[in-house]
Amino acid sequence: MAQPSPTAVPADTPRHIAIIMDGNGRWAKQRHRPRTFGHSEGVEALRRTVEAAGELGVRYLTVFGFSTENWRRPMEEINALFDLLRLYVARDLDRLVKEGVRVHVIGSREGLQADIARIIEEAEAKTRHNDAQHLIIAFNYGGQDEIARAARRIAEDVSAGKLAPQDVSVDRFESYLDTAGLPAPDLLIRTSGELRLSNFMLWQAAYAELVFVDVLWPDFDKAALQAAIGAYHRRERRFGGSDAEQP
Repeated sequence: MAQPSPTAVPADTPRHIAIIMDGNGRWAKQRHRPRTFGHSEGVEALRRTVEAAGELGVRYLTVFGFSTENWRRPMEEINALFDLLRLYVARDLDRLVKEGVRVHVIGSREGLQADIARIIEEAEAKTRHNDAQHLIIAFNYGGQDEIARAARRIAEDVSAGKLAPQDVSVDRFESYLDTAGLPAPDLLIRTSGELRLSNFMLWQAAYAELVFVDVLWPDFDKAALQAAIGAYHRRERRFGGSDAEQP
């Protein structure tokens, strides 16, 4: 991955981009192939996008890999999605380590197969000291579930006397989220033309710019990413105020 020099990165480049990778099934259907084929091609799109984000100077990239709602899908498709995580880590982990990419996996670990949990732990451990770029994979993740789990941990700490109710501020609540320590996304992209968040980063996306593109995820590439960033640049970010200033 070609990492730009600090002087080569425009000041208005979004620091953090989050992507809902949607459209694998429809892409495969258009080609009269099984949905699993679309997911497989989606992994190739992910590989391209991680590289393109690094080249464009995007420091943090979050992708929606497997949602808590995906458990409702046929078990064959669920197993195929898990197989793709195994494949992606097996093929790309060494490269990510060498290129300075740190992997974070957000979402619940509860109910995951033992080898999937080990793969996640290995990816995070091997890249822990990297800082050139951050790849955040939302796996077994749902925004409402994340908020509920954070609220549960806060309640437990209050009950144990570790935290006073009056100390629960926005910043304190954020420290209990899966994304604690990571910046909020500046730009959230959803592919495939759907116009909804689908329970993704509900807290973190409070002031993200939303860009919905008609491209199906397996066709997403650097040009599509640049076009979305171009749309972001044409926005005036107000953060609830009258001037386009950072909060």
